[in-house]
Formats: sequence, structure tokens, C-alpha cells
Amino acid sequence: MEVLEHQLEKLSLQMEHTQIAEYVQLLNRPFSLIWRNILAGTARGIGIAIGFTFFAATILYVLQLLGALNLPIIGDYIADIVRIVQHQLEGGAY
Repeated sequence: MEVLEHQLEKLSLQMEHTQIAEYVQLLNRPFSLIWRNILAGTARGIGIAIGFTFFAATILYVLQLLGALNLPIIGDYIADIVRIVQHQLEGGAY
């Protein structure tokens, strides 16, 4: 009987750690669930936008440096790419 009681206590502690009660309460309040998902989606979208901006700026910077080296074949292609991107950023159509 003592072993069973010990196992039951262990199980109850594990259930408390999994926070099942909080999860069930969250499911019973759909407005709260929707609000949390909206906030999470917005944060994810902003993070992706900021990350892509830094990534694109770094790539353009590296391409400009490579274009300044005047490499025979690659330099022309890189210069064209940089020119096209700068034209797009200024609002012009290609």
C-alpha cells in the first residue's frame, strides 16, 4: 500500500509540473487563446522581417564590396544585381 501511495504522489507531482490545469483553463477561454496566438504571430512576423532585413543588408554590402574589386566576369554580374536592387529600393520598376 505504501508503494502505491508513493507512486500516486509521484504521479501528482508530475501532473503539476506539466501544468495541465493551466492548459485546460486556457482552452476554456477561447478569447485568451486567440489573443495569445495573435501576439505570438505578430512577434514571429516582426522577428522574421528584422532578420531578413539584416540578412539582405549584409548580402548587399558584401556584393558591393565584391563589385568594387572589379573581378573580370563576376564583377559585372554583381554590379548589375546591386544596380537593380538600388533601383527597386528607389521605387522604380525594372
